[in-house]
Amino acid sequence: MEEKKKGKSDFRYDTGEAKVPWAAIGENVNTDDISEIIKFLIPGKDATDYDEQLLKVKGEIEKLREKGKYATKLSLGSKVKELEEEAKKFLNVRYACFVTNATAGFEIGLKFSGLKPGDEVIAPAITFLSTISYPLEIGAKVVLADIDPRTINIDPEDVARKITKRTKVIMPVYIGGYPPDMDSIMKLAKENDIMVVEDAAHAFGGSYKGKMSGTIGDFGSYSFHEVKNINALGEGGIVVTNTDFGEDFPKSRFGGFDIAHPIEKWLYDVVALKGKGDHYTAAGNHSSTEIQAVILLSQMKRLEKIIKIRRKNAEYLNKRFEGIEGIIPCPLDNDEIKGTYHLYLLQIEPEKLNGDIQDFEEKLTAKGVTQIPHFAPLYRFSYMKQLGYDTEAIKKTCPNAEEAFLHRFTHLPLYPITEEQLKYMADKVIEAVEEMRR
Repeated sequence: MEEKKKGKSDFRYDTGEAKVPWAAIGENVNTDDISEIIKFLIPGKDATDYDEQLLKVKGEIEKLREKGKYATKLSLGSKVKELEEEAKKFLNVRYACFVTNATAGFEIGLKFSGLKPGDEVIAPAITFLSTISYPLEIGAKVVLADIDPRTINIDPEDVARKITKRTKVIMPVYIGGYPPDMDSIMKLAKENDIMVVEDAAHAFGGSYKGKMSGTIGDFGSYSFHEVKNINALGEGGIVVTNTDFGEDFPKSRFGGFDIAHPIEKWLYDVVALKGKGDHYTAAGNHSSTEIQAVILLSQMKRLEKIIKIRRKNAEYLNKRFEGIEGIIPCPLDNDEIKGTYHLYLLQIEPEKLNGDIQDFEEKLTAKGVTQIPHFAPLYRFSYMKQLGYDTEAIKKTCPNAEEAFLHRFTHLPLYPITEEQLKYMADKVIEAVEEMRR
């Protein structure tokens, strides 16, 4: 009886052998489905040749199916567990949880941090909206700190100025994969009993003073969205921690579901999440799929090579821009900091040119070079004003963010473009700056 109980799983798993079993998968992914996936991932060029080849592939898939069997789990199965174990080893953390996206990871970290309505969260003025989504949803107060003009990351000095008795969490962000000043952030957090939830969306594989980026605070969350250095078939996130709260990561990911302690006459219990200070909150549903885990496990194997290529591209651009008046190149690695080079941070010095970043962007676009200043200051978006924030007042407290966004910074692509494209991009950046200077 005890053995049978140990093997029992939740209602989304195969219930095991029985005369009338209940499989985890209602409808198996068949040859036609797999063929459609292949068609989507590898679209055709020449219709006739493509269709003929696809038909052959479909036939081979059918032969393969006859030699094997269908997967018995598509969500939260062995591959998700394998990915989490690999992530723990790679990042050297106690707990890792694969979730739908980095935003879900922030939510989980903030819940365990005990965040509640009325509490304050300090985040950088320039970041993606996901950083502050959950605090805004629950009615916590978001306090935007100014940025370090060199890295566009959060400025610890401004964080210190904006800490109050209601500050519960600081959320430093690794813009482009380059670490913020985590020593200063952690010092402030310790002195004021504040939790730190790292937005390491861009930073999987980077490091800061011997620790992996995203593992320095109480929680960290990474993104595997399609544009990131590696992805989990378009979306995905991993939240990590070295705190004991990690024990409840599985519950936080799936509705507070607790099969280990079922209620009387039922399969499971549903529990609230206990955060810092005995604050309880309901769990969300951020379940991840097996196929996403399969893809991310595969891409993790080549992450080192991917970052190496991106670093090499950044080093080439820096070398080309060295000594060019009016250009501030991207910060590179040093003995203590290893970035992921998700983005190339390019800044100009308007005072040395006859124009600012807006003029520069126009010139580069006209020359066929795509560049995007990835994030605007959050106080410039309608939603903060609509939610009752005095955005004009916030703007006045973030002069560096205003100056950088309006006049100084943009991002260049660093993914594995061809040598010809890389050279062309460098040539056109220099050309655009020289035209402005003239």
